[in-house]
Amino acid sequence: MSWRQTRDAPFFVGYLNAVPRPLVVFLSIFTVCFVGGLGLAALALSSTQNDPGNGGFRWGDRFEKTGMLELRPYPVFRVPADGESPARSYMLAGQGKRGVFDQAESFADQTVTLRGVPVSRGDLTMIQVGKVEASAGDTSGDASGNTGELTLSDPVPLGRWKLTGEICDGKCYAGAMRPGRGLAHKACADLCLTGGIPPVFVSSGPVAGRNFFLLADSNGNLLGGDLDPLLALYIEVEGDIEQLDDLMIFKVDPATARVLK
Repeated sequence: MSWRQTRDAPFFVGYLNAVPRPLVVFLSIFTVCFVGGLGLAALALSSTQNDPGNGGFRWGDRFEKTGMLELRPYPVFRVPADGESPARSYMLAGQGKRGVFDQAESFADQTVTLRGVPVSRGDLTMIQVGKVEASAGDTSGDASGNTGELTLSDPVPLGRWKLTGEICDGKCYAGAMRPGRGLAHKACADLCLTGGIPPVFVSSGPVAGRNFFLLADSNGNLLGGDLDPLLALYIEVEGDIEQLDDLMIFKVDPATARVLK
């Protein structure tokens, strides 16, 4: 480049209150392209993420019902059928990353009034418990399954199944956090399950129209640490399924579990 070309080239001087027109044009084009590129990159990245779903706390739909508290093996609140309303079984969680084992053990197999806030996503509903009170009409029950005026049905066995899916903590997946699944949520899910939040198996295929299953071990007891390494991974596992009202319970056999990807 000659001296004359250098002398006539646009040059920015800080103490001058003006920017050469060619530089203004260049910076304008660069800025538009840079911001547009960032927007396209963000769109491309977000499109690869899993849909977090429409789950969340239903603050405007406060829960207050009378039913029975049971341990199966995690706390479950059962509400019998009432007219055209079918029987329901709700999984329960406490505030934060805690379960409600203390309340469930204190009121186990008793008729109680339970108040709380639903956390729901699709067919999965969990109640964040606020208060549990013994019902005025509670009795100790009898062998037929009647407790006061409550008539509760026995679980219905649905046979042995091999399912693929992911182990999640039920509260976060239902909508307490979004997304509430995947490796990004693994550490949070581990804390929730350690604190007593019920584990849920999210199946890739339905059983009797349901894709969410309360997890237990093969004997129907609390899960130990056998499935901890499989948390938040896509796995295949076998076990027996039973239906409790509208709630599915998956009694998994940890020895059959394997990671698929």
